[in-house]
Amino acid sequence: MVRALAYDCDVLVIGGGIVGLSTAYAISRGAPGTRVTVLEKEPGPARHQTGRNSGVIHSGIYYRPGSLKARYAVRGAAEMIKFCAEYGIAHEVTGKLIVATERSELPRLHALVQRGRENGIPVRELGPAQIAEYEPEVRGLAAIQVGTTGICDYGSVAERLADASGADVRYGAEVVRIDRRAALGVAVRTADGSVVRAKVLVNCAGLQCDRVAMLAGDDPGMRIVPFRGEYFDLARPELVRGLVYPVPDPAFPFLGVHLTRGIGGGVHVGPNAVPALAREGYGWGVVRPLEVAGTLGWPGAWRMAGRHWRYGAGELRRSFSKGAFTSAVRRLLPAVTPDDLVAADAGVRAQAVLRDGTLVDDFLIREGVRAVHVLNAPSPAATASLPIGRAVARRVLGLL
Repeated sequence: MVRALAYDCDVLVIGGGIVGLSTAYAISRGAPGTRVTVLEKEPGPARHQTGRNSGVIHSGIYYRPGSLKARYAVRGAAEMIKFCAEYGIAHEVTGKLIVATERSELPRLHALVQRGRENGIPVRELGPAQIAEYEPEVRGLAAIQVGTTGICDYGSVAERLADASGADVRYGAEVVRIDRRAALGVAVRTADGSVVRAKVLVNCAGLQCDRVAMLAGDDPGMRIVPFRGEYFDLARPELVRGLVYPVPDPAFPFLGVHLTRGIGGGVHVGPNAVPALAREGYGWGVVRPLEVAGTLGWPGAWRMAGRHWRYGAGELRRSFSKGAFTSAVRRLLPAVTPDDLVAADAGVRAQAVLRDGTLVDDFLIREGVRAVHVLNAPSPAATASLPIGRAVARRVLGLL
C-alpha cells in the first residue's frame, strides 16, 4: 500500500504536442481510471511541430504500403475529420492535386497512382485541361486528384485532446532528470525542482525525444537532426483554390514546395527544408552552439550530408534567395511573383537519422524498461495522431 501511494500517477507522458496528448487521450479511453500526467515545457500545448505545420489532413498516398505511416495516415485522416466534427473544430475536406510539371516526373506520378490504390485511397488521373478545371492558374502535364485530403486546425485539436483526456497536463514543466528503476518505476525532475513519480514513462518529446530517451538511460539508436521549413503567405490567395503539390522525390521524406489554402482562407506556400542551427531554430538568427555540436558529433549527420548534399544545396539556395524560391513556386503557379510572397512563420521538422546516415522514413516507436519512446513522428504524425496514440497506449497498458 505504501508503494502504491508513492506514485503521483500511473503513466507520465513527456511532451504536450498532438502525439503526447493523443496518447493520454487513448490511455484514458482504453483504461478508464488510469492516472495520466503530461509534462510540457512550453506554456501551452502544440507550440512546435503540431502548431507550426500547414494544417493538412494527409490522405496517406505517399507512404510505402504496409508501413505505419500508410496505415495510420489513412485511418487517421478519417478519424481526424470525425474528431473535428464531433468537437466543433474548424476543418474541411478539400481534396488536393499532385501535379507533374516535367516529363521526367510522369513515371513517379503514375507510381503514386498505384501506391494510392494499394493503400486504399481513391485517386483520379487528370490531363492539362482537367487540371485547369480544378485550379485555373496551375499548369502541369498531368496530375492526380486525391479526394480524401483535408485541412484543420491542429492546435485546436491538441487543446481538445488535452481537455478530453482527463489527464493532469502541466505546462512550463521542463524535464531535466529522469531516474528509472526496473522494480519501482520512474521519477522525473523538472526545472523548477518538482518531482513526479510514475509506473511507466512515455516519451513524446518530438524535437527533444532522443535526449529524453538518453535521460531515461536508453540508447535510441538515432539522433534528431532538425530541418527548418520556411513558409510564405500568398498575397493574392485568389490564385489558388485548394491544395496543390509537386510530385515528391521518393528519396526524401520531404514533399517539396506546395500550395495550401488553410482554414482561414489564406494560402501557405512552402516549405523548403534547410538544416536548423538549433532544435527550435525557427530562423537563421537562432543558433545554439551546443546543439549544433551535438548534430555534428553524430556520424549519421555527416553520412547523410555526404549522400544528399546536392539536394541540400538547392534547399539552401531557396532559403537565401527569394527569387530562387519564387522560381520553384512558378513551376506550379506561373502567375506568382516575388511580391506575392510574404514571409510567414517557419516550422522545424524533427527528423530521425540513423548512425549510417539513413533518414528514418517511418514512424519509430521503441520500448525500454518501464518506458515507451516515440522516436520519429514528423509529418504525417498530426494526421495519424489518433492511431499513433492508440498504438502507444497499447504498449503502455501492456507494461502496466
